[in-house]
Amino acid sequence: MEILDLQLVHALYVDGRASFRRIAGVLDVSEQTVARRYRRLRETGAVRVVGRLDSRYLGHVEEWVMRLRCAPRATLPVAQALARRSDAYRIRLASGGTEIVCHIQTPDQRARDKFLLDELPATRQVTSIAAHQVLRLFRGGTAAWHAPISSLTPEQVARLTPPPSDPEPFDLDDGDRLLLSELAHDGRMHHAALSASTGWHESTVRRRIARLRASGALYFGVDFDEHLLGYSSHTILWISVNPAALDAAGTALARHPQIAYAAATTGPTNLMATAFCTGSDTLYDFITGHVGSLPGIQTIQTAPVLRIVKRAALT
Repeated sequence: MEILDLQLVHALYVDGRASFRRIAGVLDVSEQTVARRYRRLRETGAVRVVGRLDSRYLGHVEEWVMRLRCAPRATLPVAQALARRSDAYRIRLASGGTEIVCHIQTPDQRARDKFLLDELPATRQVTSIAAHQVLRLFRGGTAAWHAPISSLTPEQVARLTPPPSDPEPFDLDDGDRLLLSELAHDGRMHHAALSASTGWHESTVRRRIARLRASGALYFGVDFDEHLLGYSSHTILWISVNPAALDAAGTALARHPQIAYAAATTGPTNLMATAFCTGSDTLYDFITGHVGSLPGIQTIQTAPVLRIVKRAALT
């Protein structure tokens, strides 16, 4: 991957809605060059900016990680059915294709119980279910750059970084939800197009997006083919940690650039993470060296990911 493309993707990780003019100024290239490069990456499916709703700021959403074992040949159809749900995301086929790992967000206890107690058990192809509630997020949510190399300087990152938000729970109205649904498909949709789809004036669209971002409820992530960053190994880690050391272990794990997601969960393993490495040798070194030396580590399970069925969701 060319360095300019890598810099562009890194810039989008910092601020997915930064204007091409602003990015061009930081990268010291023309605005037309940035726009052309982005269109090529977007059209080939290599990169996509999406608006994501951080439901922690709504104050009433639980996040769960599901591990589903399925009957032979049923894994992909079940994963595809899950992908059609608006509350399911990060749906991956792991462990040789016999296991589905997915995240769900439930707005209330009733929705949670319906999914966990009624809908999943009624799916005959699902042979076993393990549900882990996310208790503490160490890394994830807002996009985190985890390429093998840092393509932007700290000064460039600072120039692109949006101002800090002031998180405060609030209730979304129907207009906000319509706007969010459009941004979930294309986080860089022009204000004019958003105006046409919502029926609002462009100034209203700008103000609403600014309000949602300032609250911390809305952020812009990047769906990107990690293989283009040099990664060939995508692995889910299920780690058991001494409870007294869980916070220290999770915080330390999240500092590693190989980690894209890390969270404390309920269940027999209490620390779950997603790791990207450049090959099996580097994965081995990462697990035995960095992960194995974390405080309080008792056991580590690894589940190689074979396919990503769905990445983001905006509920």
